[in-house]
Amino acid sequence: MATPKIFESEYRFCLILWENEPVNSTRLVKLCKEKLGWSKTTTYTVIKRLSERGVVKNENTVVSSLVSKDEVQRAEMDELLQKTFEGSLPAFVAAFTKRRDISESEIEEIRRMIDSYGGDNK
Repeated sequence: MATPKIFESEYRFCLILWENEPVNSTRLVKLCKEKLGWSKTTTYTVIKRLSERGVVKNENTVVSSLVSKDEVQRAEMDELLQKTFEGSLPAFVAAFTKRRDISESEIEEIRRMIDSYGGDNK
């Protein structure tokens, strides 16, 4: 099953949910007011919209996620790679490295990730 599309404001909502779940909807409304400046109506509208798309569930006023942060991030990366880089991870990495300086520690961390990934897929 494909991960449902989550738009930017919904993602910011999900970050709050993932950090606090399972959470009572009243508490979630307060958190969204504090962190996003949302009204009660806006928060309940987003909960309803995400519930309809299978992203969250709201049972007995307790809200929890049906998809993980990792799943959403992977789906977003896949979409970005397809749409912007024709599915090419090397093209993405090349574009990324041209946009900012990468520290030696970041390069080492990326090397470790690639090495560990390569070992799992041989």
